[in-house]
Order: sequence, then C-alpha cells, then structure tokens
Amino acid sequence: MGEERLNAISLAIVQSAIEVHRALGPGLLESIYRSCLCYEIRERGLAVLTEQTIPVRYKNLVLNGAYRLDLIVEGAVVVELKSIETVLPVHYAQLLSYLRLADKRLGLFINFNVPVLARGIKRLVNKF
Repeated sequence: MGEERLNAISLAIVQSAIEVHRALGPGLLESIYRSCLCYEIRERGLAVLTEQTIPVRYKNLVLNGAYRLDLIVEGAVVVELKSIETVLPVHYAQLLSYLRLADKRLGLFINFNVPVLARGIKRLVNKF
C-alpha cells in the first residue's frame, strides 16, 4: 500500500478519534473508546478489525496468539488504544514491536485520557 493511501487512512482514524473524544471526553474505559472508535471508522467507509492475534516468531518457534492488536484499519494501519494517566516509552516500543511482528508500516498510538486528544496521539512508522 502506498504512502498516500496510508496517510489518508491515518487521517480518517485521527478524525474519528477526535470525534469520539469530543463526545465522551477523557476518563472512560479503553473498551468504550474502542467500540466508539470502530463505529466512527466504519462510518467513514473503512474496514476495521479488532483484537486480531499475531504470532511471535523466534527462529523455528511460532507462538500463536501471543499478542492481540487493538485495531487494524484497512489491513494496513495498526492502532494501539490506551486510556491511561501516564504514557511511558515502553508503550511506544510495544506498538513498534506490533508493527514488526505484523509486518505493517504505520501505527497510531492513541491515549484517550488527555484533556486535548492531539496530545494523546503519536504516529509511529516501521520500514518507511
């Protein structure tokens, strides 16, 4: 998938997240934000899968179902959702690991527990 299409998908996801955050505000459970975000993304005509498992491969060992991705949009963009007070560097590292394991190029980390959602979004790339 080309960079232009990935950027368009990313923009739609961010717009969807802003819509959800404006309506609900911070402080709710991650599962609530996930359901509402999926609704908004689908309303924009994009396909979204939730809780998709990805295997971990180590040499000849395959650990199936080791990790679950919060969202995969259009089969291309991985979205990691949080509703936490403090984001740590390990949270971003986790998303980068998911991108590598799923062989995806673009990820969005979205923390809904912020007063202004723009401060809770981080875009991460793998192999750009």
